[in-house]
Amino acid sequence: MSEKGLLSIVLHAHLPFVRHPEHDYFLEENWLYEAITETYIPLIHMFEGLEKDCVPFRLTMTMTPSLTSMLRDQLLQERYIRHIDRLIELAAKEVDRTRFEPAFHQTALHYYWVFTQAKETFCGRYGCDLTRAFRHFQDRGYLEIITCGATHGFLPLNNCTDQSIRGQIQVGARYYEEVFGRSPIGIWLPECGYYQGVDNFLKEVGIRYFLTDTHGVLHASPRPKYGVFAPIYCPSGVAAFGRDVESSKQVWSAQEGYPGDYDYREYYRDIGYDLDYDYIKPYIAPDGLRVNTGIKYYRITGHDYKQPYERGRAMEKAALHAGNFLFNREKQVEHLFEVIGKKPIIVAPYDAELYGHWWYEGPDFLNFLIRKTAFDQKAVRLVTPGDYLREQPVNQVATPAQSSWGYKGYAETWLGDCNHWIYRHLHKASYRMTELADRFRNQNGLVERGLKQAARELLLAQSSDWAFIMHTGTMVPYAEKRTKVHLNNFTSLYEQISHNHIDEGWLSELERRNNIFANIDYRIYCSHH
Repeated sequence: MSEKGLLSIVLHAHLPFVRHPEHDYFLEENWLYEAITETYIPLIHMFEGLEKDCVPFRLTMTMTPSLTSMLRDQLLQERYIRHIDRLIELAAKEVDRTRFEPAFHQTALHYYWVFTQAKETFCGRYGCDLTRAFRHFQDRGYLEIITCGATHGFLPLNNCTDQSIRGQIQVGARYYEEVFGRSPIGIWLPECGYYQGVDNFLKEVGIRYFLTDTHGVLHASPRPKYGVFAPIYCPSGVAAFGRDVESSKQVWSAQEGYPGDYDYREYYRDIGYDLDYDYIKPYIAPDGLRVNTGIKYYRITGHDYKQPYERGRAMEKAALHAGNFLFNREKQVEHLFEVIGKKPIIVAPYDAELYGHWWYEGPDFLNFLIRKTAFDQKAVRLVTPGDYLREQPVNQVATPAQSSWGYKGYAETWLGDCNHWIYRHLHKASYRMTELADRFRNQNGLVERGLKQAARELLLAQSSDWAFIMHTGTMVPYAEKRTKVHLNNFTSLYEQISHNHIDEGWLSELERRNNIFANIDYRIYCSHH
């Protein structure tokens, strides 16, 4: 039986730029360290195993510029080593503490092995820079890495000026080239936020496709003949791929999705909260605040009573679920092939951090799925969106509808009672950035440094993560502070540059703290290129 359809799995690896050299320890930096240990390194191990076993596969991954910048930052690399060393020390203590508790001892050994392997991979094989690993798998033809907005700015709410959108797109594309040695073929629009015309900015940098939520394609005009099962070309010639609801729901949904299975590891029971305070104190926050350590001994098992986690059972379940997911995709493509008369493409995009961080067995599920797809069936083939456009260059032309993958599908998540106040300030800063770039077009020395830093501060203030955190109600003071700090920094730079009175000591400190995009070109913000 020849293949009946194509499956494109897209993992969106993103974190906001969180880096605080002014503090010896900063709680929110743990977002990065946890993602490295629980998501990025397990994915790298999976890729290494597939390459070693000569398993053919194609996956797509976004590596957002803010995440990539942190992975390459020497300060954060050193802090990650400090972090993983403490985890290894804690895991070794746990192996000793649980030696007479067979229900937990195997899991303690498992964590000790995972953490020591993580350090070896991070320090030994990739010289503390994990972007080298992802670039290797891209260069070997396994991964299609795509870019994102420079700081994940939600484009439909930042399009007060063309320059504001161009800043997010072009800085992101240029930074991608710097890191991955080629031009990006695709982009994950931040939060899948599309509005009519944004594709023209993508075309300027040679991007050939973007991902959108289901209704962005389904409500396109004219209506697409094949729904989300084939891409559409915008009038600009840039392609839009729509998310498949069915494959997403099987993984995402708390009720119907695999991650809620009772044999999988429970995310919310962590020894950072469970164990005796004096014992755990050296491994939590220095101020004594209990935090997740990453060592968790229980499986999900319903609401009240939690049973000990059994790695073997969880692996069996991951294999079972991978088989079930693949079976469903086979049936789906066979049905669609009959109905639409051509090979459908099933686009399954997910947050990368779901795999490993939230759903501990997620990377194992992916590993089983990729191997089963390669060897156990012939109906479905793994491709990337770029592969599809090379194989099927003729597609319908239509204009997608404004959309996002946020709650209710439009902009409500980033524009509500709790966060609407940010936009008048972001828009004013965008206008002012263009004014500065036009007035001081060819500068060097101190003024050029000030203009570059102003562009960085604007981009950092635009990050959609801050508005999102305000909406979800977690870490709200931090998100509000970050928005205000970057806007205040920008405004001070605007005043100082305008009056030709730049405080070099203060600027140097800003450059040290908010050092993203060292080679940024502020002229991107000029009104005439």
